[in-house]
Amino acid sequence: MKFPHYKQPDAKDCGPTCLRIIARYYGRKISVEKLRDYSETTREGSSLKGLSDAAERLGFRSLGIKTDFQQLKEEVPLPAIAHWEGDHFVVIYKIKRGAVYVSDPGHGLLTYTEAEFIQNWIGQNALDTTREGILLLLEPTPKLKEKEEGEEPPRTGFAFLTSYIFRYKSFMLQLIIGLVAGSLLQLIFPFLTQSVVDVGIQNQDINFVYLILIAQLLLFVGRTAIEIIRGWILLHLSTRINISLVSDFFIKLMNLPISFFDVKMTGDIMQRINDHQRIEQLLTSSSLSILFSMFNLVIFGAVLAWYDMKIFAIFLVGSVSYFTWVLLFMKRRRDLDYKRFSQMSDEQSKVMELINGMQEIKMHNAEKQKRWGWEHLQARLFKISIKSLTLEQVQTIGSGFINELKNIIITFFSAKLVIDGDITLGMMMSISYITGQLNGPIQQIIGFIFSTQDAKIALERLSEIHEKEDEESHLDEKITSIHPSSGFHLNGVSFRYTGAVEEVIKDMDLDIPGRGLTAIVGASGSGKTTLMKILLQFYKPSQGEILLDKQNLSSISQKVWRDHCGVVMQEGYIFNDTIAGNIALGEDRIDREKLKRAAEIANIKDFIEHLPLGYNTKIGMEGLGMSTGQKQRLLIARAVYKDPDYIFFDEATSALDAKNEKEIMEKLNIFFHGKTAVVIAHRLSTVKNADLIVVLENGRIIEQGTHSELVDLKGSYYRLVQNQLDLERLNA
Repeated sequence: MKFPHYKQPDAKDCGPTCLRIIARYYGRKISVEKLRDYSETTREGSSLKGLSDAAERLGFRSLGIKTDFQQLKEEVPLPAIAHWEGDHFVVIYKIKRGAVYVSDPGHGLLTYTEAEFIQNWIGQNALDTTREGILLLLEPTPKLKEKEEGEEPPRTGFAFLTSYIFRYKSFMLQLIIGLVAGSLLQLIFPFLTQSVVDVGIQNQDINFVYLILIAQLLLFVGRTAIEIIRGWILLHLSTRINISLVSDFFIKLMNLPISFFDVKMTGDIMQRINDHQRIEQLLTSSSLSILFSMFNLVIFGAVLAWYDMKIFAIFLVGSVSYFTWVLLFMKRRRDLDYKRFSQMSDEQSKVMELINGMQEIKMHNAEKQKRWGWEHLQARLFKISIKSLTLEQVQTIGSGFINELKNIIITFFSAKLVIDGDITLGMMMSISYITGQLNGPIQQIIGFIFSTQDAKIALERLSEIHEKEDEESHLDEKITSIHPSSGFHLNGVSFRYTGAVEEVIKDMDLDIPGRGLTAIVGASGSGKTTLMKILLQFYKPSQGEILLDKQNLSSISQKVWRDHCGVVMQEGYIFNDTIAGNIALGEDRIDREKLKRAAEIANIKDFIEHLPLGYNTKIGMEGLGMSTGQKQRLLIARAVYKDPDYIFFDEATSALDAKNEKEIMEKLNIFFHGKTAVVIAHRLSTVKNADLIVVLENGRIIEQGTHSELVDLKGSYYRLVQNQLDLERLNA
């Protein structure tokens, strides 16, 4: 029995895919998406502990060990997962006669010599020291047969794609009519050719020859007109389908939770967007070409058989040989495509990193180092391209040879039939024309097979996104009304990021008063920003509950909740849009009075109104051309413009000078009146007037109270204040 194998969808999915391979070996089918969740895979990949936990959940007994190759060969039960080249996982499934058989999620089923295997598994540096590599051993238990709901891999067939075609039935009908008409016109040509030779030339009737030539010319004009019309229809159809496909993908992408983007690399998402071009090509040009080709193949094949069955048999044998030769290379081609996807994903991420990090690169004179990193990726892409080209050349040369040999044999056999008097010279010319017309459809069918393979690979990657659960499901069960004066009650709330060992928020009990200002302070990494993101429903608590007016926050519609929230985060984003568009984000119609009021409170009104285009001034992506302080003020104006009931500020004034901060905070304190505000800040001027100050340390509340109460306590908050006052004196 052939050992099972799956390709990893993304660059960092080798661990979950290895588990999927071994589970399939023992008869359990499960999606890589589920295994990614079970193993808590992040954008950095999977840990051995994460894979072990996922395996235990599936129904394996697991054990992580360090061992040498001799023990692996003699004692270790296979299949097992090996840590490979320091940053990869593979499945070892057989060791026999000096060869090690590996199922590599990145490269396929491979065979290594013992020396090659040891070098990749243990590493060159370890050979002279420990000579030990890392393995995860797995033993199946009866629990492995028990399936959980929704863990079956999604069907990645083409059924759901047909909905995109059926939206444009009239276009499809017109195209099919055009295809049939074009084929029928083409079918007349061989009979006209035969007539020219057998009637016109043999009877020396020049008028008949003229008549046939005029008929051929008219048929050619008609066929060309049909091709032009078909091309225009195809352009409209393909454009609409492509827009629909990508639009639906973006709709799905925007409905996914923030946690999805925490574990996905940007390059992986960009590559999936590019994958839509393959699907669009299959749905339009490839699928229609194959209809045309199949129609021609059947019609011209029947005519060829009518002329002579022996010639048709030669054509059939040659065509089957041609198909067989091309299909031999399909698997290798698929493997190279997966490798290219992985490398292209890394390349896109690297290019975006180079562009976005240009300031830091220049500051540290890292241009050469970063360029070399990009060139190293290009070298790997080049190697894959060389392999693809070699494969394509071998395939093309072999298929070309088979095709030409078939044509030569048919020509020879036709000539022999003419000499023997079985067919006329005109019939021989018609047969030559027909075999020429049949070669095209066969090549198009091969092309369609390649397009189908490309589209299937793309569908496998896209289906993972489309099958993911939306951030907000079961909308009919969600609460859609909020009492604006409600405060928060946190009851035993804990939270841990995917793949992390420690909890960031630990068993937190807290009451945040409604219509008041609550300040959260603490050292970096104490859990302040995470707590705010949990309050915004970006993340769900691992344990405990958050109540808002005695209602669980998770039961409130996230869209409704965020409509009531004004937020400024540390990593707030400024779009490539006008200043007005950035402040009134998400608004179709901008209220100019509200716009000016928001700019006034954020202390950015004078700056904007001195610009030549004022609020219509376009600013670059991420606020290109603006200072950090101006960006922060713009983000504050965005939050104020919403006039929300709940306000969340995370270091919203950290980049402002003391004068600007003082003026903005005075205006904001008036704006906060009657609203529930939660502010994260380090500066004393921002937090001292808060109704409640909460001090965090390592995810726990260590102090809470007003400014005066906490100063009198002389604890952590007092020390924070003291340190800041000392700094201010030094700066003075």
